[in-house]
Amino acid sequence: MIGFIRHPHVDRKLSGLETARGFLESSGIKVWESTREGRLVVPRATRLLVTLGGDGTLLSVASLAARHDVPVLGVNLGRLGFLTELEVDGLCTGLQRFLAGDFRLDLRTLVEVVVEREGRRVRRALGLNEFVLQRPAQDGLLRLRLLVDGQEIGQIDADGVMVATATGSTAYALAVGGPILEPTIEDLVLVPMAPFALTVRPMVLSPDQGISIELPRGAAEGCVDGGPVWRLRRGDRVRISGFERRLQMVRFTPPERFFALLRLKLGWGLPLVPTPERTAGGTPPS
Repeated sequence: MIGFIRHPHVDRKLSGLETARGFLESSGIKVWESTREGRLVVPRATRLLVTLGGDGTLLSVASLAARHDVPVLGVNLGRLGFLTELEVDGLCTGLQRFLAGDFRLDLRTLVEVVVEREGRRVRRALGLNEFVLQRPAQDGLLRLRLLVDGQEIGQIDADGVMVATATGSTAYALAVGGPILEPTIEDLVLVPMAPFALTVRPMVLSPDQGISIELPRGAAEGCVDGGPVWRLRRGDRVRISGFERRLQMVRFTPPERFFALLRLKLGWGLPLVPTPERTAGGTPPS
């Protein structure tokens, strides 16, 4: 059994999707479908989850797939497509390769986030990219007490702090000055957001180390992978660590594709000003 999970704007009668659906049915494989906003229940016989949308659709399914230990194949119908593996016209071929065992699994770490209030757990979530804790728009700098495995590493004043996975290191964390981690690395990166002191820099930590963030004064807002915003109060504690299971992403391309994507999608290493050889028929100066 294979599940198709669509962005709500994706037409279920899309040509590539109907072709893939027909191929699976003719091969005797059951298909179930939902939109990402639906109440997702994964049948026990599910062998693969196919996401149809963009990176956001894959992010919305990641925690569900990891909890059920089911691999994910991302199909890009969005804009960036940094996490997805296929375009929709290649879906049928991709399914054929999956069923033939002609693929590899790319294992990705997720963050597990728990919010504690007065000794009680009030929220828990999983994220493939990051957890963000930031000040409400109308407030001043947050004061944050940071601990690793119960050992205080410092108190900082900042707009917020982020804990990202290697997958998330090329997303929001990169935009606020964090390092790029090769995506199969299990480590987490703690990135202060606009800290008051320039000496407060990002840190790379083991996923087995428990990261705690406390709010000694004032309220804050938190979210996981750009999802619903949580309202946190003074005195709350957030615990973050790597989730015990890793997400399995189906890949048909070699691991070194990541570095090509950095150049293609993010422009890493490309000149800021186009050189003549990169323009139409230009000849570089001697």
